[in-house]
Amino acid sequence: MPESVMKKIEAIIQPFKLEHVKEALKAIHIDGMTATEVRGHGRQKGHLEVYRGREYQVDLIPKVKLEMIVSSARAEEVIQAIIKAACTVKIGEGKIFVYDVGDAIRIRNDERGDAAL
Repeated sequence: MPESVMKKIEAIIQPFKLEHVKEALKAIHIDGMTATEVRGHGRQKGHLEVYRGREYQVDLIPKVKLEMIVSSARAEEVIQAIIKAACTVKIGEGKIFVYDVGDAIRIRNDERGDAAL
């Protein structure tokens, strides 16, 4: 078991903010992440769109989910970088979730814990 607990940071952000967030993370030397296109909604509940003259409700809004594992010591720095880069001061910006991670293992050479990050 590694000495320090790592953190999984999961951020749901607006798609147009992806490049800003990637650059902010790169600036603080966070290189590893997974990005997934997802759909969902929170309080904004979607919006109306018109297609071929007909209105329809879009209730699952496109978002991007970023996932990364970082050392506990760097978690708050990463969270603040994401907040600063993803903020639009409008409803529907997204959320950040933080989880404890007990271990990480690099498949190539069996490195564990922070060394595997």
